[in-house]
Amino acid sequence: MKRLIQTIRNIYKIEELRNRILYTIGIILIYRLGSYVVLPGVNPSELAGMEAQASGSGLMGLLDMFSGGSFSRASIFALGIMPYISASIVVQLLGMAIPYFQKLQKEGESGRKKINQITRYLTILITGFQAQAYIANLVSQLRSPDGSITAIMPFEGTMVSPFFWVSSTVILISGTMFVMWLGERITDKGIGNGISLIIMIGIIARLPFALVGEFISRLEEQGGGLVYFIIEIAILVFVILLTILLVQGTRRIPVQYAKRIVGNKQYGGVRQYIPLKVNAAGVMPIIFAQAIMFLPLTVAGFTNTNMSGFISAFSNINGFWYNMVFFFMILLFTYFYTAITINPSQMAEDMKKNGGFIPGVKPGRKTAEFIDNVMSKITLPGSMFLGLVAIMPALVVQIGVNQQFAQFYGGTSLLILVGVVLDTLQQVESHLLMRHYDGLTKSGRIKGRSSFSM
Repeated sequence: MKRLIQTIRNIYKIEELRNRILYTIGIILIYRLGSYVVLPGVNPSELAGMEAQASGSGLMGLLDMFSGGSFSRASIFALGIMPYISASIVVQLLGMAIPYFQKLQKEGESGRKKINQITRYLTILITGFQAQAYIANLVSQLRSPDGSITAIMPFEGTMVSPFFWVSSTVILISGTMFVMWLGERITDKGIGNGISLIIMIGIIARLPFALVGEFISRLEEQGGGLVYFIIEIAILVFVILLTILLVQGTRRIPVQYAKRIVGNKQYGGVRQYIPLKVNAAGVMPIIFAQAIMFLPLTVAGFTNTNMSGFISAFSNINGFWYNMVFFFMILLFTYFYTAITINPSQMAEDMKKNGGFIPGVKPGRKTAEFIDNVMSKITLPGSMFLGLVAIMPALVVQIGVNQQFAQFYGGTSLLILVGVVLDTLQQVESHLLMRHYDGLTKSGRIKGRSSFSM
C-alpha cells in the first residue's frame, strides 16, 4: 500500500503525465454522458425490447457490450466505434492485396494521412448501412401489437416518418464520427490508445452490474452461497493471469550484427533480438470467427427460417457444436492472419540489408525459412490457447455462472481489456522512468502490446 501511494505521488508530480491522465478522464466522461442521450423522437421508457435483445448472448449482446450499453438505450452513440474498427480492418486487408494501398503504406507520413482519410470515408459509408439496419430493428422492437408505433415521434399510423429515418441516420453517423474524434484526441493529448480505451470503457462499464447480479444470484437459496461466488472470482483471476501470459508471450530470436569501423569508431557487433509474439494475430481471429458463426442465425432471421436442425445447433452459443466449430475456426484464422501480417521474407531481407544475421543460419532464404518455421511452431500453442480463451464463457456458463458475467471470463472482451490495460500502464511507466522515478512494479517492467513491435 505504501508503494502504491508513493507511485501515485510520483505520477502527480509529473505535470505532463498528470495533465494527460486528467484529459483522458475528461474525454471518457464526455463519451459516457453521450451514451445516455437518446435519439430524438424515441421514448426511452419503451425500450424494454431492445434491452431484452441486448441482454442475450447473440450478436446484439456483443454490439451492446462494445458500445457500453448505448445500443440498447438507442443512444446517439448506439453504433459506437465499431464501424471505424470495421473500416480499419478492411483497409488493412486491402493493404495486403492491392498495390495502391501497399504504395501508400511505404510513403511514410503522407501515405499514412491518405490511409486515415480513406478509412474515415469508409467509416461513414459503413455507418450509413449499419444505421439503416439499426433503425429498422429499433422500429420493429417499438411496434405495438396493433401495428402502431407510438413510441417514436413523429409517426404516421403504422409507418415511421421519413424525417425520423433521415435525421436518425445522420445523428448515428455523426455520433460514430464524434466518438472516433474523441479517441483520436485521447491518442494525441491523453494517455494510451484512444480507440482501444473507448472500447475498453464500453466493456468495463457493464462489469459492476454483471458482478452485482452474479453476487445476488449466489446469495439466493439455490445459488450456492458466498463460497461459490469466491470460487468464481478466483477462477476469473486465474483466467486473467493466463490471458496476460498469452498477450505478453514472445519467442526471442537472436540477431548478430557485423562490426563496421568508420574512422576511429566501431559500429555494430552487438546482439539484439527479434521478439516473435506467441499470439501475433491478437483478437482478430475471434472477431472473424464470430462474424462467420453469426451468419446462419442472421440468415435465418431475414428469411424467417424455422430454428431447427443445423441452424438450431449453431444458434446456441453455449452448445457443444457451436463451440467446437468456433474453436477450430479460431485456429484456422490465427494461422491465416499471422501469415498475412508477418512476412518472414521481408524480415530476412531487412536484416540482410542492415548487416544482421541469425547465428548458425545463412542470410537470405534460409533466414526466412527459419523465421517461418519458428512462427509455425509457436502459433500452434498460441492459437489453441486463444481458442480456449474464446470458448471459456460457454464453459463457465455450464457450471452456473450468469451469462452476462460469463462474458468477462474470456472471448474478445477479456483480451481487449488485458491488452489495453497493459498498453496504458506501459505508457505511464515510460513517463515515470524518463523522469528517473521507479516504475509501477517493484521488479521488471510492464510490457504492452506495442512494446513487441520490431
